[in-house]
Amino acid sequence: MNKSQQIVLITGGSSGIGLALAKKFMENDNTVIITGRNLQKLEAVQRDFPKIHIFQSDVTDDADVRKLADDINQQFGGIDVLFNNAGIMNLIDAGNERNDLHKQMQEIEINYNSPIRVLHYFLPQLKKSNNAILVNVSSGLAYVPFAQAPTYSGTKSALHFWTLGIRPQLKPHNIEVVELLPPVVDTPLAHGADIAEDDNLKPMPPEKLADIFWKDFKNGKEEITPGISKQLKLMSRLAPKFIFKQLNKKPIPNQK
Repeated sequence: MNKSQQIVLITGGSSGIGLALAKKFMENDNTVIITGRNLQKLEAVQRDFPKIHIFQSDVTDDADVRKLADDINQQFGGIDVLFNNAGIMNLIDAGNERNDLHKQMQEIEINYNSPIRVLHYFLPQLKKSNNAILVNVSSGLAYVPFAQAPTYSGTKSALHFWTLGIRPQLKPHNIEVVELLPPVVDTPLAHGADIAEDDNLKPMPPEKLADIFWKDFKNGKEEITPGISKQLKLMSRLAPKFIFKQLNKKPIPNQK
């Protein structure tokens, strides 16, 4: 499958994993479109990388995603590669009734509901492409939950199984389905959740993640597990109780 001269859309592309992947695709002669809610961040990226295309859009807003699909179809004639990358992570103590319910519901909406929504509205464009690829960015925590982030872990596990389920359904439409399951990456998301400084989790630089992804992506790998994610996948099958205990020696997050 051709991995250059494609039109690539990356949600949540203004920083972190999304931006690192956007740069990697541009380096390999692709037209890259990034979206996000914060226009100032998008414009800052475009100043640094003038060839990148930006659209302000909220993946949780149905009307926004419909408009995004229409605008991109009108301006570019459709996309070839769709990256469901937008996501958030919150550390939550489910045993504390004072925790923020809204934040947990928002996490489900962004991390799980939105990839379904975005695919729905961009499916006609992918069906028209000769090299259609859907990439869902989940997490190594889809294999083994991180107790301090139970909602996040749950959404990424759901996204993982949704990806497995739709892969054979999209195959007759010649849409390749790829899943990227990153480890903890040194990104604003990880810093915002206070886990980027955790030496046990060994955060990976986003540029390294993008390099690993690109190598496996070019080789046609359907499930890409960089760094510790590969070990989490293996141990979740061989010794699930052991790896869960190792990952969750401190199950309750610090109170801010």
